[in-house]
Amino acid sequence: MANLGRMLRQLRGERNRAQKELDRLDEAIAVFEKLVGANPRAQTRVRSAVNRKVSAATRRKMSKAQKARWAKLRQQGASKG
Repeated sequence: MANLGRMLRQLRGERNRAQKELDRLDEAIAVFEKLVGANPRAQTRVRSAVNRKVSAATRRKMSKAQKARWAKLRQQGASKG
């Protein structure tokens, strides 16, 4: 019986040490959340953007629009210099 009592005290001591470690981890997480700004919706937005598919026609339109923006910038640069 003495062994069981000692084992129970050891287990409770280990549980207390684990609880203190969890408290320290919670504090560290809280500090990081304040620094970074915890925004749980940001991750879901990233995931949904990865799964989004764009049609070939839309990609062509996007490509033409970007090429027009680049041409405009090149033209503005040539006229300044």
